[in-house]
Amino acid sequence: MYRDKGCAQIGIDDVGKDIRLCGWVYRNRDHGGVIFIDLRDRTGIAQIVFNPEPLLTVGGPDTQGDTHKTARHLKAESVIIISGQVCRRPEGTENHDIPTGMVEVHVKSLEVLNMSDPLPFPIDEGGEISETLRLKYRYLDLRRPEMVANLITRYKSCKVIRDYLDEHGFIDVETPVLTKSTPEGARDYLVPSRVNAGAFYALPQSPQLFKQILMIAGLDRYYQIVRCFRDEDLRADRQPEFTQVDLEMSFVDMDDVIGVVEGLLKKLFYEIKGQQIDTPFERIKYKDSMARFGNDKPDMRFGLELRDVSGLIKDSTFKVFQDAIASGGIVKGVCGKGMASYSRREVDILTQEVQAMGAKGLAWIKVKDAFESPIVKFFQEGTLREMADMLGAQPGDMMLFVADQESVVNDCLSRLRLDIAKKNGLIGAQDNFVWVVDFPLMEWVPQEDRFAALHHPFTSPTDDDIKAILATEDMNNDERARLTSKAYDIVLNGSEIGGGSIRIHRSDLQQKVLGLIGIKAEEAMERFGFLLDALKYGAPPHGGLALGLDRLIMLMTGAQSLRDVIAFPKTQKAACPLTSAPSQVDKTQLRELHIRLNIED
Repeated sequence: MYRDKGCAQIGIDDVGKDIRLCGWVYRNRDHGGVIFIDLRDRTGIAQIVFNPEPLLTVGGPDTQGDTHKTARHLKAESVIIISGQVCRRPEGTENHDIPTGMVEVHVKSLEVLNMSDPLPFPIDEGGEISETLRLKYRYLDLRRPEMVANLITRYKSCKVIRDYLDEHGFIDVETPVLTKSTPEGARDYLVPSRVNAGAFYALPQSPQLFKQILMIAGLDRYYQIVRCFRDEDLRADRQPEFTQVDLEMSFVDMDDVIGVVEGLLKKLFYEIKGQQIDTPFERIKYKDSMARFGNDKPDMRFGLELRDVSGLIKDSTFKVFQDAIASGGIVKGVCGKGMASYSRREVDILTQEVQAMGAKGLAWIKVKDAFESPIVKFFQEGTLREMADMLGAQPGDMMLFVADQESVVNDCLSRLRLDIAKKNGLIGAQDNFVWVVDFPLMEWVPQEDRFAALHHPFTSPTDDDIKAILATEDMNNDERARLTSKAYDIVLNGSEIGGGSIRIHRSDLQQKVLGLIGIKAEEAMERFGFLLDALKYGAPPHGGLALGLDRLIMLMTGAQSLRDVIAFPKTQKAACPLTSAPSQVDKTQLRELHIRLNIED
């Protein structure tokens, strides 16, 4: 056996004992003859001490001599094993920042198992390190204590999740990774079939259809911590392959699913963070979230809510506002807390930022003893005061307005609202959970000149809308736009961490909904025939939810990116610097798969 304990597992109770430790040299310090080395393994750090006397032999493939001489020349990240005695640190030298800070190990023998080459970046220091470099040498990056802590938190979280769901009657069922392509949403990753020339599998974007099949099969409480794949443009909080906590339940309504998920999150935050979170979580309707926060993932840890001032400024002579309203747009504002002191240059920079978000411009009015702005002359004094009251603007604040189509206004002001809160330190420390409910069933996609499912096409409409859909041969666009769904998203601190819905469990309704989003009966059978057939054989009412595990762990650990909580992530270009994937393959492999490349320069 190489070691008796992990480095961070020794303590006061071990004082006087002989012990054997092994790990990596984290730091090496020579203090006038006495050498201190921080030895690190997965558990943490222990301080080991090399005294000049006695001169003990040292073993290892590349070393001969005494321990003291060898210790002085040990390079960072060399792998060693030591034997020695656990001693209490001298008074005044304790380190209360680490678990082993009261003790140290006085070395009696040393064996060097492997010397390290010079490192491409320092592991024992903070500071900025190129992410590409970190990912190329991921095995070194993962040695950093903060990265180890993230992966341990991820492991422990998965254990808590599994234990909780097991206690609540769920069973873990694996679903296929090679499955059928059902285009509707993000692009599929396709896998060519060697034995079925010209045919392709798809990697699952989620186990959606299979978990519904499991409900039809009578497995009334399913869960899976599952890998999913989406070929989409990436951002800091997205990966081409990601992990979901997927669950589905039969004979339930929305409140049942929400209750299980709230209980899971409550237990998870207590077990992992020692944090007591209150349930039930607040619920907000989709239309209210869009009106108040400009998006469907509201960060409710601070105020600065958006307000539609279109009705207030109908008598103003400000042409920019009037033109926006005349073209079917709106005017909304947000309060810039404490921003009345902004210089003209700072306001111009803010305007440029909003224009980069897609708005034509930014109108502003400073609230002081009087209202100050080049545009105040276009408004009556009473109107200005009404706008200030509506936005909650006090002396010292600045009112900020965007006038455009509703989608542009909401997007720009929701992002501006968050920027203002960050710059002014307005975001509270307490985690905030909120459910967003009553989503539209479908949304208009101008590029495709059709409606598409807002969540996915298996989401159930509300009961009243089900009756309307089944009673109507077809619906016009206005009627389709008014349909609502039994969908629900869970949001944490302004980030969506999960979403789900009650599903359609009747074949006739499923076919009607597919028709409303432009999928004809023949195409529906080609894409989803196995589900439509299964729904005819006693499918129970069912619903579920998927939590984004990567994003949830990122928020729990305070990591800056999903890549910091995934062992081997991809870059924003979906590449792996460690393995150089994706890469070209041998032409023989392509011929076996009946594939010929036709790539234009």
